Amino acid sequence: MDSIDTLIIGAGALGLACAARLAEPGRSTLIVEAETLIGSHTSSRNSEVIHAGIYYAPGSLKAELCLEGRERLYGWCERHRVPYRRLGKLLVAVGAEERGKLEQLASNARACGVDELQPISAARLATLEPAVRGVAALLSPNTGIIDSHAFMQSLLARAERQGAQLVLQTRVDRLELASDGWIASGTSAGEAFSLKAQRVINAGGLFAQHLARHTQGLAAQYIPQLHLCKGSYFNYSGRSPFRHLVYPMPEANTAGLGVHATLDLGGQLRFGPDTRYLETIDYRVDEQLRDAFATAIGRYFPALDADRLIPGYSGIRPKLSGAGEPAADFVLQMPTDHGLAGLVNLFGIESPGLTASLAIAERVADRL
Repeated sequence: MDSIDTLIIGAGALGLACAARLAEPGRSTLIVEAETLIGSHTSSRNSEVIHAGIYYAPGSLKAELCLEGRERLYGWCERHRVPYRRLGKLLVAVGAEERGKLEQLASNARACGVDELQPISAARLATLEPAVRGVAALLSPNTGIIDSHAFMQSLLARAERQGAQLVLQTRVDRLELASDGWIASGTSAGEAFSLKAQRVINAGGLFAQHLARHTQGLAAQYIPQLHLCKGSYFNYSGRSPFRHLVYPMPEANTAGLGVHATLDLGGQLRFGPDTRYLETIDYRVDEQLRDAFATAIGRYFPALDADRLIPGYSGIRPKLSGAGEPAADFVLQMPTDHGLAGLVNLFGIESPGLTASLAIAERVADRL
């Protein structure tokens, strides 16, 4: 049986960030991915936003790791020539009744250590974004956008330079305790395999809980319930009227931040995501959502032409909170938490997981 030092399960942004941080010459590191491409699920099906750290509960892992992660991420992009733009985000109060929500967001951001938000009057908002309707706004200058695929490729390149190897179409179905680590078994390109690893990092995203339930010795109390939360996006054909990202106030009792306007690095405008809980993974975008999207977007973009809304793509978040429940934090589960040496489980790494990925990898490395 082959034996390695570190096995990383999942080649999304998180798994690849862990590989880039942990791989080193002389210590064998293997990354396994069930799909035919890296980042096939949550890591590539999102808004590609570098978040500033505004929305999360002060003192939470999401708040801490987003703030740390955004600076690590901007630095990484500069050093590794990953395309990005720090173009800024406007959080918009459409009506006077939303001013209080705007003030709450500003207060929450300060409590999280984000002190660079700038209050924007209606007059200045009209100058910055003439197509946006609002009575007031906050400008977040450190929000940006990134080419998530180029970022993941750069992480993989770094890991491979340090000696790591990636194997695609390889699914780990079970982890069993061994005297000096773990025995991972599953299938690779349709063939059964097993190998021994001293350390295992479960960065399986949507599939992390499934593997955890098939991990010998891991008590059920350490496996949080998974909630699949789908978000769809619509592209907007033609030239974008916006220069910034534009976010409405977060909607009450929903799992997201509202249907917002984002840009990709090519200038394509897209709107989303909405939030819908699912029982199974389904990436189809229902064209009948157009009317609901148009209603939500029209509140802050009254000149919207609904006929220019084109179904785009969707993503699914591995949430740890169900519909109507308070947002749950990241779970970075270390050997000191569950008592199993050499095993790290990463659960519920949804937004701002892409922004926080380098900081999470650093935290994993420190704890190991």
